[in-house]
Amino acid sequence: MRGLTHRAVDAAAGLPAGTTSAYHRTRSALLTALVRRLVELDQAELRAAGERVGELRSAAELADAVAALVAARLSGEGRRRSLARYACTVESVRDPELREILVPRENPGREAVRRFLAAQGVEDPEGRTLALLACVDGLVLDRVVRGGGVSAEEVEGLVVAALRPAGAVGR
Repeated sequence: MRGLTHRAVDAAAGLPAGTTSAYHRTRSALLTALVRRLVELDQAELRAAGERVGELRSAAELADAVAALVAARLSGEGRRRSLARYACTVESVRDPELREILVPRENPGREAVRRFLAAQGVEDPEGRTLALLACVDGLVLDRVVRGGGVSAEEVEGLVVAALRPAGAVGR
């Protein structure tokens, strides 16, 4: 986060010195603009994922969709965005405005998961959807930090856990 400066943004974008500060006067304004852009890109990615998968018909389809999202967030531009997102998330602990921007939003990907879990008779499909997606996010954070990918078995385990009846821990 210390590297996020007006001068660094100007240099990375190939802009004349001072251009960024003309649009975002303070570092806080620059950081807020960055977070808004990250959320915009994430939402577009999740909308596209939701439209691609459509109506999920099986746990295997859900696991495949989650695995594809994880792979996208761990490589290339997706990995760079994940790193930036996590750095901004830590920064949001001290900044309520950033925290509000980073609050998870509705999108077709999240809605497809919720509809699938509801169709499977899962108790509290909204809560289970949020828990499943938080676990997926945790796996991505772990692999961004430690390296490596997420195995199909790990994703399948999360899906199985999301489908497990309430109170059926360890079964």
